[in-house]
Amino acid sequence: MDIITLFKEKASKLNGKVVFPESDDVRMLKAAEQITEEGFAKIVLIGEPEKIQNSCKEAGVNLTGIEIIDPKKFDKIVEFENYFYEKRKEKGLSLEEAKELVRQPLFFGALLVQFKIVNGMVAGAVNTTGDVLRAALQVIGVAKGLKTVSSSFIMVAPNFLGLGDKVFLFGDCAVVPNPTSEQLADIAISTASTYRSLIGDEPKVALLSFSSKGSAKHELIDKVLETKKLLDERSVDFDYDGELQLDAAVVEKIGKSKAPSSTVAGKANVLIFPDLQAGNIGYKLVERFAGAEAIGPVIQGLAAPVCDLSRGCSVGDIVSTTALVLLLAHR
Repeated sequence: MDIITLFKEKASKLNGKVVFPESDDVRMLKAAEQITEEGFAKIVLIGEPEKIQNSCKEAGVNLTGIEIIDPKKFDKIVEFENYFYEKRKEKGLSLEEAKELVRQPLFFGALLVQFKIVNGMVAGAVNTTGDVLRAALQVIGVAKGLKTVSSSFIMVAPNFLGLGDKVFLFGDCAVVPNPTSEQLADIAISTASTYRSLIGDEPKVALLSFSSKGSAKHELIDKVLETKKLLDERSVDFDYDGELQLDAAVVEKIGKSKAPSSTVAGKANVLIFPDLQAGNIGYKLVERFAGAEAIGPVIQGLAAPVCDLSRGCSVGDIVSTTALVLLLAHR
């Protein structure tokens, strides 16, 4: 069974609901139809019903079982306005500006998530990552105990070291360019949580560097060491270690040699890269050179799940991302 099928099966047991704010994109409409037919989620579209119905007719999409909400006629719109105004007024937002913003699809969708009318949101087929994250951060905010929104990629490595397929999570490969130690600690915590939610197994987190347990000295390594110290202080509930080189993190024989007392070395399934350059290059190397399947990015660190799509996404990408957002919602 491939991993996306497994995610869909898990999602189907949750009876969840996901909002698609970009109802003007035919890919979103086709994905909504497919998801409804497969039955692993309920879909809410945002927009004018007549306009959406006409788009569906043109595209040959069946709307049966799909809910449509028009922000202009929504019975909780005043509640949304007041909530958003109170949340953002200290940032200089006026009530009139709040009224305008909450009717925009991305903000309205995020408010549906915040008010628990839906479990999560999937967007980005039309809007940029910055636009999606801006709405999510301003409405939903970051998870309790965190200050950093980040990302991870699910990497399915085929026949890893001759032992069969293995699933890793790589973070952060898409959002934070040059994280501080504090941000790296947040990224590690978020990625560990994402691993638990999606894979259903215990994370073993490796803080990667070009050194293993003091084999080199450099200020870049100091940042990773400080990250480990911060995780120690925060008493997190998962195994972690660093600094570790990649081979020491994932190859058992090398891990025992370079870090014999480590509970993570040679067994890591969550890899935390020291910066975005390393993370982005790393996941693409594994994808292209080793033929690994890369799924993501999965946005993490928000108080409720919002998943971002590439603007070049396929219908299949939207469908699989919807399963992911439900699993994150029920972590």
